[in-house]
Amino acid sequence: MAHSARRDCPELPDFSLLKTLARDHLIYLLEQLPGKKDLFIEPDLMSPLDRIANVSILKQHEVDKLYKVEYKPVISTSDQLCFLIRPRIQTVKWICDVANADKAAGKCRRYKIIFTPKKFYSCDAVLEEQGIIGDVTTDEWSFYLLPLDDDIISLELPEFFRDNFLAGDQRWVKTAGSALHLIHSLYGPFSKIYGIGRCSKMAYESWREQVAEGEQRAQKAEIGKVFLIDRDVDFVTPLCSQVVYEGLVDDIFRIKCGCVEFGPEVTSSDKSMKVMLNSQDKVFNEIRNEHFSNVFGFLSQKARNLQTAYDKRRGMDIKQMKTFVSEEFKGLKQEHRLLSLHIGASESIMKQKTKQDFQELLKTEHSLLEGFEIRESISFIEEHINRRVSMLESLRLLCLLSITENGLLPKDFRSLKTQFLQSYGVDHLLTFANLRQLGLLVEQQPGEMLTVMESKVGKLVNDKTAGKLTDAFSSLARKSHFRALSRKLNLVPRSDEEYDLRVPRDMAYIFSGAYVPLSCKLVEQVLDRDGWTGLEEVTKLLNGHEFAVTGNNGADSKAKGNAQRIVLVMFLGGCTFSEISALRFLGREKGFRFIVVTTAITNSSRILESLLDNHV
Repeated sequence: MAHSARRDCPELPDFSLLKTLARDHLIYLLEQLPGKKDLFIEPDLMSPLDRIANVSILKQHEVDKLYKVEYKPVISTSDQLCFLIRPRIQTVKWICDVANADKAAGKCRRYKIIFTPKKFYSCDAVLEEQGIIGDVTTDEWSFYLLPLDDDIISLELPEFFRDNFLAGDQRWVKTAGSALHLIHSLYGPFSKIYGIGRCSKMAYESWREQVAEGEQRAQKAEIGKVFLIDRDVDFVTPLCSQVVYEGLVDDIFRIKCGCVEFGPEVTSSDKSMKVMLNSQDKVFNEIRNEHFSNVFGFLSQKARNLQTAYDKRRGMDIKQMKTFVSEEFKGLKQEHRLLSLHIGASESIMKQKTKQDFQELLKTEHSLLEGFEIRESISFIEEHINRRVSMLESLRLLCLLSITENGLLPKDFRSLKTQFLQSYGVDHLLTFANLRQLGLLVEQQPGEMLTVMESKVGKLVNDKTAGKLTDAFSSLARKSHFRALSRKLNLVPRSDEEYDLRVPRDMAYIFSGAYVPLSCKLVEQVLDRDGWTGLEEVTKLLNGHEFAVTGNNGADSKAKGNAQRIVLVMFLGGCTFSEISALRFLGREKGFRFIVVTTAITNSSRILESLLDNHV
């Protein structure tokens, strides 16, 4: 069932070293506060911390009790308090309140703040302003990268997207550069670095500065090429409904730090269960990249194979039974448990998607991507909004309509915005402002509307006249970038061709054959061309900031060896599981192995939630 890999695909580096380094550094920092201590952990650090150092490891290093940061008075009786936090002003102010409350009550305690991945100047400024900078010690835990699987590494910084792309706060860019520097120092040197996007260029420059400052060590490269890409280069891909199994599981159950919690409806019991989703789960590993329409067939075949393996017990003598129990039975039981969970998850997904009229939703999305039946699509979106089906789904469809059509006609924009605010509340006005700022949901300007007229007129006249008309119109109107990109890169396969999802022919299978993800297509094109040559028109439509640099270590890009076929793709602003599936497919087709490094795993809901400003 799982797509067969080319035999010449190279082995991936072992990223467990990243965990070991992070764990050893944390232990060292905890030991700087000798004696028993209570540890307060910021909520969004609890899952990553559990993957690095579990409770028993913390207990071994004199951590007495663990608390979640909750911005209320502490109940700890310990003489030493340690805080493991992100560099957020709100959290630092709360720590100041705790210390000042202790002072007022005459309690004498020691305080240590461990910032991760780094401390910002603003944090020290708050400590000084609140008058406790002399009462606390501060440290930095350089926890930049968390391996979620053999080929996925996350910075676990979901706030990167909003801070950088909406607020214009570039403080995390150096963190991305430091993460790249860590990978380079352990698994480099890199032979070629490509990138596109303003943030990617800044992260690359930050990394290059850190390389120049540090000492160079001669070592065998394990990663050859690196590709950096900004999330705002391609918003269409994360806004499309995910239909590969891992993407659907993330959309419905929310995968957090490589772990998912399946409720009673999946486990067929009265308890929920946390399950690690990675390549160690043999059932999951075979279906994670599959289009959902193929998953049930695979799971039923797997169940039959498992039953056959169990049936082997019949007719065995005592010696054979003993061998079977000691060697096979435990593995079969584990596989049976996982199979039951994934069958339960698939049934739950089916129920939810049937309830949402998923096929109609996909049909509308495909129409938007192809640029057909736009009025029908707008009617569907209006119905979606008026029925109050799901606020985030309605917003997602509005954004997809806007991006694919290069903005909405003024009358459509006003009508849809009014209906949305009436259905979901006027406090979403700020959300619309955020979406407009990012270019996700915009109103066409008068000049832009001429592009539609231009294309219609162009069909009625000869090429020469059409060329003159185009020149005249281009001074008034900006071309629809998605449509132009789609044509130049062939992102939307011809709809009249039959697409067999059981035997995918290109990366479009991750969206039922309707659309090749732009982000992954760029990676493919740049690797094929060994740079951006020939893609000048594409980069112009994407607002430039592209670069291709040969590594300054003397490593030739044509150097032999497996490392040259291992490509690290770094997404700044988040990456979806669908994009990871597409890159895995591309790797199998071309004989590459892709490592995905991302600031966080994302999807349409996470992106839109980060832009919601309805708390007025």
